[in-house]
Amino acid sequence: MSAKTKIVVLHMKEMIYTLVFAGLGILLILLLIFMFLPRQKDKTAETMKYVAGVYTSTIQFNDSTIDVQVIVDEEKINSVSLVNLDETVATMYPLMEPAVEKLADQIVARQSTENISYSEDNQYTSMVLLNAVNDALAKANPQQASH
Repeated sequence: MSAKTKIVVLHMKEMIYTLVFAGLGILLILLLIFMFLPRQKDKTAETMKYVAGVYTSTIQFNDSTIDVQVIVDEEKINSVSLVNLDETVATMYPLMEPAVEKLADQIVARQSTENISYSEDNQYTSMVLLNAVNDALAKANPQQASH
């Protein structure tokens, strides 16, 4: 009878060793998975589209400059407007202010400068203004602001 007990004990030790090594193997696999999984970035940076603030981009017209001002918060574009608009420039380029108002309405409504429509009468003015708005929004981009 003692011989049978010794055989059972030997099998029990082998099973215990097997279970311990299997447990260590599973633990090692889990550790490797957690170590090499890509880490999540800071959640505030993912939800932030912009760094909140007032951003300007300058347009040069002959001897005078006009600033296109874009006001954003962390999630949306709040307004687009012209600042430092000289009376002489407003007189020389009468389509400037109506073009900005139409573009601003569309940009704020769509929250993007993509697929913005403008009339052929002020096509070039609108293109210059859209480029200035894009430059200002690039300054508000959190990826570029952090570098």
